[in-house]
Amino acid sequence: MSITEDIRYIGVNDRDIDLFEGMYDVPNGMAYNSYVITDEKTAVMDTVDARFGKEWLDNLSAVLGDREPDYLVVSHMEPDHSANIMAFMEKYPKAVAVASAKAFTMMKNFFGTDLSDSRLVVNEGDTLELGSHTLRFVTAPMVHWPEVIMTYDEKDKVLFSADAFGKFGTLDTDEDWACEARRYYFGIVGKYGAQVQAVLKKASALDIQTICPLHGPVLSEDLGYYLGLYNTWSSYGTESEGIVINYTSVYGNTKQAAELLAQKLEELGCPKVAVNDLARCDMAEAVEDTFRYGKAVFATTTYNADMFPFMKTFIDSLVERGYKNKTVAFMENGSWAPMASKCMKAMLEKSKDLTLCENEVKILSAVNEENMAQIEALAKELMEK
Repeated sequence: MSITEDIRYIGVNDRDIDLFEGMYDVPNGMAYNSYVITDEKTAVMDTVDARFGKEWLDNLSAVLGDREPDYLVVSHMEPDHSANIMAFMEKYPKAVAVASAKAFTMMKNFFGTDLSDSRLVVNEGDTLELGSHTLRFVTAPMVHWPEVIMTYDEKDKVLFSADAFGKFGTLDTDEDWACEARRYYFGIVGKYGAQVQAVLKKASALDIQTICPLHGPVLSEDLGYYLGLYNTWSSYGTESEGIVINYTSVYGNTKQAAELLAQKLEELGCPKVAVNDLARCDMAEAVEDTFRYGKAVFATTTYNADMFPFMKTFIDSLVERGYKNKTVAFMENGSWAPMASKCMKAMLEKSKDLTLCENEVKILSAVNEENMAQIEALAKELMEK
């Protein structure tokens, strides 16, 4: 696949993987992207996952023909991108690896060598001349590892963005970009919003016409849309108007309350109500929803004088990723000593700039008329905030 006249795609699709990073469900697989720039000198942009080394090297050979690459640019040391560095260097011993100082330290940790005899350490603003193409390096620490560099090709105005702007799914998957890019972002990058904001500021000074990420499709049209979403996500803003209700339920009573609230919100004209059963849904999608919408309801049962375990895991996932700038409400259930709301609030104290609803729903075993009134009051408050 040609990106420009001089830039070719040489990545691979992984249709066998079930869990990305050992935890994210990827029913449509993953793409491990790699690119090659051919000029007077030739630069390969990253490798791929270990299981696809031969396919990747064959793709590279098909593009290069009799030529040998001069450089291997390593933007990110996570194994799905770096696993074939040594295979590359063995096949092309005259090539030079280009990466940040931290990346070479990680290479020694992974492979037992830091390539001290065949490496070029680059920092912010450094350039590499290939001929008509000049590569300018942009450091991107903690987006989402500390060693990350992005590369801007000044001639073709292409940003090789490492994991930023990536998504789940193979390249031949026909699906909306934002859905799986959002789940990818908040699951993997979401904690590092401040660092993403810093990189976006750097990117704003560049004339970018194409973005080449390490996962997902090459982006070349309506880049303002993708940049705008990344700005919203990394500033923890509200992407879509709506309310998400996240619940756990032991015997169905808390579920009933959550569904009654959703029904009431829809009757009051809420543009979107997303409801997640945390024991059964993809929790990464529930995390995605809770960052996407500006208002969230947490509904759970008291369990061992605390809250139901799935809710505890869920809130921990939100707080870990910097959850903030939202309106939140609570529903709890407890047959003799309700503690869930108190415990949920205590966990969310680590989050910043949350607005707590005054109305709460407190169920004692089963939903009654008093709870129905509480649900109606909470729905009205959520719609008014």
